[in-house]
Amino acid sequence: MGNRKDIIERCREAIAERLPRPSLDDLRPTVYADPLEQFKITSTAMGSRVETAASASEADAIIRRAYPDAQLIASALPEITIATRNPDTVESAQALNGTDVGVVRGTLGVAENGCIWVPQTMKERDVCFISENLVVLLPASCVVSNMHEAYARVKVPESGYATFIAGPSKTADIAQVLVTGAQAARTMTVILLENE
Repeated sequence: MGNRKDIIERCREAIAERLPRPSLDDLRPTVYADPLEQFKITSTAMGSRVETAASASEADAIIRRAYPDAQLIASALPEITIATRNPDTVESAQALNGTDVGVVRGTLGVAENGCIWVPQTMKERDVCFISENLVVLLPASCVVSNMHEAYARVKVPESGYATFIAGPSKTADIAQVLVTGAQAARTMTVILLENE
C-alpha cells in the first residue's frame, strides 16, 4: 500500500463518472420573525432553564432560587456577588473541582439551535465544564436567528479560546441510556438580560 497521496490519486483515477457539484443557491438559512422567542423555545427543548432579568444585578437572586443548596459558586463576573470561588484567582483548574454552580457570560445566542457563544474571559475556562450546574448570562439583544449570522458576528478573544454551549451535557452512548452531566454540567440556566 502506498502513501496517502498515492491512495487518494488512485481513488480519483478510478472514478467512472464525474458529476457536477450540487448548487447551494437554494439553501437559505432560517430567519425567525422573533429570534429571542425562538431561542427560548429551542433552549428549553435542549434542556436548559431560561430566565429573564432586567439586568445582571438580578442574577444572584435567580441563581439562589434555581440552586438553593449550592455551596461552591464559581464566577469571575463582578455582578455575581454570591460567588465563593473566582476562576481568575485559583491556582489551578483542580481548585474548581466540586463546583456546584459556574456562572459565565455569553456574548451571542443562536435561535435555531439554542447555543450560546462563550468566550474565555476567565483564567480557568474549566468552570464552563467542571461545574455541576452552569449559568450563562446573555444579553437578550444578542440573539440571532441562525449559525450563518452567528459566525459573521463571533469574535475570538485574545485568549484564543471560545466555544458554543447548548444545554446541559447529555450522552446516550453508554448502554443506550441517556445520561446527563457525563462530559459537563448536569443542568444549564440561561439568564436573558433585557437591558443589556
